[in-house]
Amino acid sequence: MADLTSMKNIGAEMARKLAAAGVRTPQELEQAGAKEAFFRLKVLYPNVCLVHLYALEGALRDMDFNSLPQEVKADLKEFSDALRGKGGSAL
Repeated sequence: MADLTSMKNIGAEMARKLAAAGVRTPQELEQAGAKEAFFRLKVLYPNVCLVHLYALEGALRDMDFNSLPQEVKADLKEFSDALRGKGGSAL
């Protein structure tokens, strides 16, 4: 079974945090999706930021998070802002 660190943008620390949040494999990350995985991280680690969400989405798309399309980044930012109580609907 592949390790999370085999995915783009996922280093040892991110993999450790994801495992603590119940996401231990690339398949589990794919099942959860970036937003759900980020939400789980946010519950355990309130200081995770938007870049973590971008990294998760990039990992799922097999691309560097800086290369995500602007519309995807905008959607993810809206989700992150909603989790922080800045409006919008998170889930």
